[in-house]
Amino acid sequence: MPKAMGPSIDQKIKHLKELREQSKLGGGQKRVEEQHAKGKLTARERIELLLDAGSFNELDQFVAHQCTEFGMADKKILGDGVITGYGTVDGRLVYVFSQDFTVFGGSLGEMFAKKVCKLMDLAMKTGAPVIGLNDSGGARIQEGVASLGGYGDIFFRNVISSGVIPQISAIMGPCAGGAVYSPALTDFIIMVDKTSHMFITGPDVVKTVLGQEVTFEELGGAMIHSQTSGVAHLIAKDEEHCIQIIKKLLSYVPSNYLEDPPTQETGDDPNRIDESLARILPDDPDKPYDIKEIINRVVDNGEFFEIQPLWAQNIVIGFARLNGKTIGVVANQPTRYAGALDTNSSMKAGRFIRFCDAFNIPIITFVDVPGFLPGVEQEHGGIIKHGSKLLYAYCEATVPKITVILRKDYGGAYDVMGSKHSGADINYAWPTAEIAVMGPHGAINIIFRKEIAEAKNQEQKRDELVSEYRQKFASPYIAAQKGYIDEVIEPAETRPKLISALESLATKREPRPSRKHSNVPL
Repeated sequence: MPKAMGPSIDQKIKHLKELREQSKLGGGQKRVEEQHAKGKLTARERIELLLDAGSFNELDQFVAHQCTEFGMADKKILGDGVITGYGTVDGRLVYVFSQDFTVFGGSLGEMFAKKVCKLMDLAMKTGAPVIGLNDSGGARIQEGVASLGGYGDIFFRNVISSGVIPQISAIMGPCAGGAVYSPALTDFIIMVDKTSHMFITGPDVVKTVLGQEVTFEELGGAMIHSQTSGVAHLIAKDEEHCIQIIKKLLSYVPSNYLEDPPTQETGDDPNRIDESLARILPDDPDKPYDIKEIINRVVDNGEFFEIQPLWAQNIVIGFARLNGKTIGVVANQPTRYAGALDTNSSMKAGRFIRFCDAFNIPIITFVDVPGFLPGVEQEHGGIIKHGSKLLYAYCEATVPKITVILRKDYGGAYDVMGSKHSGADINYAWPTAEIAVMGPHGAINIIFRKEIAEAKNQEQKRDELVSEYRQKFASPYIAAQKGYIDEVIEPAETRPKLISALESLATKREPRPSRKHSNVPL
């Protein structure tokens, strides 16, 4: 008998192409139109915007769920609600997963989670960043505990990857319940204004349990998490803007902890002197000014990429470049609480410093701090514990650390803000620096209490003593005599001094004692 012939190679290739096209349909045209009507892009459109043209290689395109309960056996969609793969951003390898809300509301099931886990494992093996584009209704109820197990597997990988490869989460729709913990474990969260939200329990549960009426936006919108909770690091006006932010963020960070951050030719003269820096500080030491004016004049081309700009605004953090090299900037902001440290600012700066240290990014600290914010609310809110997080982060960091004291540096905040004693390598001070146990007013009220009480004109006596104290003790020169300040510099020469110091510290190595891990004061 003649041998039966199977499908030809051409037929098999045709079938492959048909399956590929089928997988690209997601939840179907109607669902795609609903997605667009909400002002949202599809999962594939987001990937196309993020990656270099033609660079995306999709993985697990034909994966489908294995659930047979609740009629799910007849509802299989190729890809199972998440698109995974790798490509390049500005020529650099990245791994990306994009949750597809058009497929079962982007809900996570067993195979969905396995796809994400496989991707994260590959990223760890190859030393490349993971970018998660989140748009999901949460756990897939039909799959029960398998969904919860899937989340747990992802969380574990988030933790194991922490400090090894950068992890960036974009929230481009709902992110609720257990789903919020994966982004929370990553390095940066970017939320899209008006179309994204994050919360553990939704408005319906809040109403049922507590009787409180609250909208999605009020409970967990992008502005709430950017301004009030501090959960989100950056807020985007729309999805295109969100993708731009991801790309910009990637331009400052290395692909993994073994690499140096990327450098860029900025064209800004490393020896540039800026005489206008000396005129930014007010003559009155109690008057505020915007610290970002100083940062912008010192860094390359005035380009400062601020992180968490809306939360804990009494401290400023972000990325910039000096002579083309990435730096992390931490600076007190005198326009808010006079730059005093509090619980939120300590946590904000502490975590940023730890990120920079994990990924070989030198830390530049600009100091103008009158101390820790006083008050019952701060003490009861744990300022001791939270303030120690910032101190801990500075002491723990082994990357090059350079500090510039601009004006006030009082009390315990002196030690906490990148002092020589917390391991800073080079400490500069402007001639305007005031370094003391406390501010002149507080100090003379304690030291000269009797003299002031006995004076005929107490206010005049107090002013004289304040002026005398400020000249004698609240200056950079006593600290310089003790070696706590390496050099008192002119404001104009801040940029070239920082660049020179960074170059000298390029080969810095600072071993730490062997241990399983430290115990940061959480």
